[in-house]
Amino acid sequence: MGVYDQIKKAFQDIVAPEIHELRGEIRRVDQKIDGVDARFTVKLNALDQKIDGVDARLTTKLDSLDHKIDEVDARLNVRLDALDNKIDNVDQRLTAKLDALRTETVSMKGELIAEIRRLDTRMDGMDRELRTAIDIRERLAALEARRPA
Repeated sequence: MGVYDQIKKAFQDIVAPEIHELRGEIRRVDQKIDGVDARFTVKLNALDQKIDGVDARLTTKLDSLDHKIDEVDARLNVRLDALDNKIDNVDQRLTAKLDALRTETVSMKGELIAEIRRLDTRMDGMDRELRTAIDIRERLAALEARRPA
């Protein structure tokens, strides 16, 4: 038996059983990995189902909230439209009243100016009468002063 054959026999006697034993260990580890993978897959599927359930409930709630928001928006639009109409009506009434006041103010201004002119003319007449009266009084005073007592 040559050196090669001796090394080969020693390798087969010592290393081959170890390799065979390692192959058994690898199979057991592979089986454990398969078991862990199966359990992980089951748990992952359960978690995925839970997430789908939560997603469905959230979608339902969000749809409900969207519907409620749409209803509130519609009601607010109705109220805002009504308020807008009321404001328009008040604006029209105020505009009409302001126009009436403006017309009345212009009319009263004309009447006041006419009255002021009338009073001014009357005062001018009274001024002339007062001057005439003063002139007459001065003349009477001058005549009385000339008269012998």
